Amino acid sequence: MPTDATPSRPAAIPGASQEPPAAELHPLFLKLAGRRVVVVGGGPVAAARVAALATAGADLLVVAPEIRPEIVAAGAEIRRRPFEPADLDGAWLAVAAATPEVAAAVRAAAEERRIFVNAVDAPAAASAYAGAVLRRDGVTVAVSTGGRAPALAGLLRERLEALLPPRLADRVEAAAALRERWKAAAVPLPTRRRRL
Repeated sequence: MPTDATPSRPAAIPGASQEPPAAELHPLFLKLAGRRVVVVGGGPVAAARVAALATAGADLLVVAPEIRPEIVAAGAEIRRRPFEPADLDGAWLAVAAATPEVAAAVRAAAEERRIFVNAVDAPAAASAYAGAVLRRDGVTVAVSTGGRAPALAGLLRERLEALLPPRLADRVEAAAALRERWKAAAVPLPTRRRRL
């Protein structure tokens, strides 16, 4: 609910494909295991995205005229040809790691199907941005600049890595055990945070 200190936002327009210029990004971690993700592009950047998506358990389809061997080795379904809009049928997410023109075509096809697109180095074609990711002992931290300065996001990730305490796995296990006890005792969330 807006207050005097909170600017009100215009109502969302159903079916709109353009965000308002000042719209904030909503950070989100996705469960992609078993879900179709289409990667358009077969070069080194696509290979890096395929490796990360394979780790997440995504059901991968890669579409490009030329595809690097490590992408094939990742076990993705391969279509060695230019992108076609129907390639996105049934997908949950698309990654455009190709030319800006191809990324724009992927974005257009994705918008029709209500699929988010991560367009590598083409922020105008993206509806989702990949962050600079730090994973340690069951904790994941992602940093984003909204696609404007990915190198800065990477530098910030490195700084955060240096600041995180060692032995995070022990802390995660302890916090998970406390969470279960506090949930069973109906301890309110704000109180749980203070106690933790």
